[in-house]
Amino acid sequence: MRRYAVNCSILFTDLPLLERPAAARAAGFGAVEFWWPWPNAAVPSDGEVDAFCRAVQDAGVELIGLNLYAGDMPAGERGVLSDPARTAEFRDSVGVLLAIAERTGVRSFNALYGQRLDGVPAAEQDRVATANIAYAARAVGAIGGTVLIEPLARGLNGAYPLETAADAMAVVERVRAEGPDNVRFLFDSFHLASNGDDLEKAARAYAADIGHVQIADAPGRGRPGTGGIDFAALFGVLDAIGYGGWVALEYKPQGPMEQEFTWMEVHPS
Repeated sequence: MRRYAVNCSILFTDLPLLERPAAARAAGFGAVEFWWPWPNAAVPSDGEVDAFCRAVQDAGVELIGLNLYAGDMPAGERGVLSDPARTAEFRDSVGVLLAIAERTGVRSFNALYGQRLDGVPAAEQDRVATANIAYAARAVGAIGGTVLIEPLARGLNGAYPLETAADAMAVVERVRAEGPDNVRFLFDSFHLASNGDDLEKAARAYAADIGHVQIADAPGRGRPGTGGIDFAALFGVLDAIGYGGWVALEYKPQGPMEQEFTWMEVHPS
């Protein structure tokens, strides 16, 4: 049976962040995921962390995924871990991540790679990124966690260097060469399809390395049925390769919220 979770950083955004877990529960979801909840703070206050954890717990939902600190995403940043000048900031945030994991039980953590920087050689950014991902992987590995590496859609995320499944897997392999083996590929239908990857081929090629699946249609990043992805075929492939993890809904609402989940009647959990 397919297990759906809802990303509360892109859905239910008409509500304050701390009200979204309860809204997801009211909509019938038992699991949620979030991007890093504090875009302007690698280390939020203890009170902010406590309020976030309580919102999840009080809603009675499971937190199944959380982004590592990725900088100011509303302002366009897509990760800081490849920036040599922000290594300390990134590593400080990992301690906060572990505190949230202890409170909520979340064990999957998406590490956005960071955009290319002017004046810093790409090889140096890649070296720093590899070291920082390995650092995070060792930290969450102590609690049974997994770090996820995700490509992002070209043209929408600045100079983000990971665009295809092969790009993400190259990073996974580099980090594994440093020792940690709890690093896997985040398969996102919107980002991969937007960049021209064949979803079936990518799923089959990297079946053993897929740690998490997120879905949105392409183009447009709306709910399934608003673009050109054949979700019946995609779900069939995921079943065929034995993927048994969560499928997170990470799409932009395009109308009343009650309409955003009607497609699930055709693809039930």
